[in-house]
Amino acid sequence: MLVHGDALLLVVAALLLDVVIGDPDWLWRRAPHPVVWIGNGIGWLEHRLNLESWSRRQRKLAGVVTVIALVSVAILVGGLLADLLNDNWIGFAIEALIASTLIAQRSLYQHVARVHRAFTEAGLPAARQAVAMIVGRDPEQLDEAGVARAAIESTAENFSDGIVAPVFWLALLGLPGLIAYKAINTADSMIGHRSVRYQDFGWATARLDDLVNLIPARLSGVLVALAAPVARGSIIASLKIMLRDAGKHRSPNAGWPESAMAGALGIAIAGPRVYAEGAVNDPYLNAEGRTSASDDIGRALRVFVAACVLQAAIYAALALLL
Repeated sequence: MLVHGDALLLVVAALLLDVVIGDPDWLWRRAPHPVVWIGNGIGWLEHRLNLESWSRRQRKLAGVVTVIALVSVAILVGGLLADLLNDNWIGFAIEALIASTLIAQRSLYQHVARVHRAFTEAGLPAARQAVAMIVGRDPEQLDEAGVARAAIESTAENFSDGIVAPVFWLALLGLPGLIAYKAINTADSMIGHRSVRYQDFGWATARLDDLVNLIPARLSGVLVALAAPVARGSIIASLKIMLRDAGKHRSPNAGWPESAMAGALGIAIAGPRVYAEGAVNDPYLNAEGRTSASDDIGRALRVFVAACVLQAAIYAALALLL
């Protein structure tokens, strides 16, 4: 399926529904979120195919089989839903509602805003607890700058893989593309690690996740840069920092939105940090920028909102043109 007006209208409707409804707790306390279903399926496959008694080659092959099965089921489910719901406006509305549950605009804003609010209402200890909900770092090792950096990096990275990428695949391939992307991204977060257990079994998942995020990550960086003026930043400076520093990140994709955000805010992010499994000593993005502060989280959220609005406007304009 190629990009066409109906798919773009679906994107715009899903984005608007996500802004208005988001992820209502009352609903997901009563019914499993679609990502929970995906995660349960991944867990089921991993439990049966990632056997310690197998050789590294066998576990790598099992990981390939897992990815193929996962993506095939996701495309099948998405295709069946799209076929069932494409006859009238009620079906279109339901399809948009389903798609909105797999886009994270509102939920990401709320999670990061809690960190900012915790700083202002209860100080650093509360902010550490709030940021621990969205990053894997040891919160007790974080000072104010460390908490701010973690929240801002999470905002930038998740803007890419939680919003821009799923929307990109929804526009390109409809609901099957969106569900397949979420399956790949969820699998990467669960088994795409470099730990002893997953370095072979999760290899295919990690590589495929890198591939499907290749274009969206760069689009995310451009959108963040274009939104820089809302935080008194420079579009040109943000783009320059992105092009210069994106490759310094350990991920082939996360460096694009993160370095663009660093340039937009004029701060240094990434760098050395401590996770539960140990410390990493990565280079800074925008190393010449100043140290981040709690107020920069609010500025990052303004950039995030502006970038989301800009993305929706682009898809709406394309829908009108097509």
